[in-house]
Amino acid sequence: MTNDTLKTASVLAFERKLDPSDALFFAGDWNQRDASSTWQPLQIHAKSVRGTISNRLKTKDQDPAKLDAAIENPNLQTVDVATLPHDADTLKVTFTLRVLSGTGTPSACNDSDYLQRLRETIDGYVQEHGFAELARRYAFNLANGRFLWRNRVGAEQVEVRIERLVDGKAQSAWTFDALALSLRNFDAPAAARQALDEVGALVADGLHGRQNVLLAVTAFVRIGRGQEVFPSQELILDRGRGDKSKTLYAVDNVAGIHSQKLGNAIRSVDTWYPGAEELGPIAIEPYGSVTTQGKAYRQPKAKIDFYTLLDNWILKGKAPERDNQHYVVAVLIRGGVFGDAS
Repeated sequence: MTNDTLKTASVLAFERKLDPSDALFFAGDWNQRDASSTWQPLQIHAKSVRGTISNRLKTKDQDPAKLDAAIENPNLQTVDVATLPHDADTLKVTFTLRVLSGTGTPSACNDSDYLQRLRETIDGYVQEHGFAELARRYAFNLANGRFLWRNRVGAEQVEVRIERLVDGKAQSAWTFDALALSLRNFDAPAAARQALDEVGALVADGLHGRQNVLLAVTAFVRIGRGQEVFPSQELILDRGRGDKSKTLYAVDNVAGIHSQKLGNAIRSVDTWYPGAEELGPIAIEPYGSVTTQGKAYRQPKAKIDFYTLLDNWILKGKAPERDNQHYVVAVLIRGGVFGDAS
């Protein structure tokens, strides 16, 4: 089949190859990190607060009398909060991560010719580059505690332990000082380089399918007794009268972080987009979307979005430069539905 007759499959879907569980929160003492029996599940509780009017006012509401009247009506709210007990100074966060093989093999594809070309292309990438660079970056984001999000900010100490589980038992283990590893780049300090290389090699083996890889990740975050911690916030689509204005995520009454949020942090490896020197790594997304900034860093007009790069690579045989090849394969590892539906 020639390039002119090959078209993108209308049904094309990929399953994610990095599959984290939800993370659970526990509270305890920093000096008791090795005593698992001393760590208590962290629960969410509600509190009611009396807020003041602080939002930006419309022009018609800026009249002094109207503003004074509005301030007399308090902004009453009930919110979920999660805090460490006053006898615990450390947050413990635990989750597991499965690394799956089959990158480049879609879970659904209704065009056999396209499927063959896709497999040939990804096989060529693997033979030339392997998964070493991507796996190294995924390992780095585990070791530096990026998955802790706001819980990492202002922490006095952060220790991340990664274990490889075989038959439910730890076969290998690595410990990292997360605050010694940057969130802005993937340059490993000498002290952590060997351990990072070993975890990265294990992730790469899992992506290759050379061995089954299941990792247990545990982070200890020393933030101070009684301090607030930050589980995921639930999106309540059908909010009725009297509901809480903030609802936090819990699994069996234990505070936690959504697996999707963990996945976003682990795949924050894209430093190949324009302007990466200023912003640093962003999550792998087809258009380089960063929702907190309301901006897409990989615009189709610039021909650096996933779909343009993939179509040129598969349909036209025009391979992107090496960095964007890493990016395209990372999107396939992320998974998604990418068919060219009418």
